Amino acid sequence: MGDVVTVPETYGLGPIEVTAIGGGEVEMVARLTGSGFSVSGCSGGGGTSSEGGGGVRLSCGEGPAATINDAMSLKVADVLGKVAVLRIEPSG
Repeated sequence: MGDVVTVPETYGLGPIEVTAIGGGEVEMVARLTGSGFSVSGCSGGGGTSSEGGGGVRLSCGEGPAATINDAMSLKVADVLGKVAVLRIEPSG
C-alpha cells in the first residue's frame, strides 16, 4: 500500500491513499465523508452513496490542479519514476 494523506473534513474526503504511481500518473482512492462528489481537472471515477459511505478513485497526471468538491485543490507537481509530489490545499 502507498502513502496516506489525511485532509481536513471540510474537503468531503477521508484519508487519500496512493495506490499506484506510473506512466506519469498517480492513482489514488479516498472514502467520501459528504453526500456527494465532484471533480474537475483530472480523470476520476468511483461510486458514491447518499449516506456518504461511498468511495472514489482518481487518476491524475502532472499538470493543472484538480478541484475536488469545490473545496480542495490537488496538483500532481512532479512524477519521478515511482515517486510523486502532490500539492493539496484549499481551492480558490
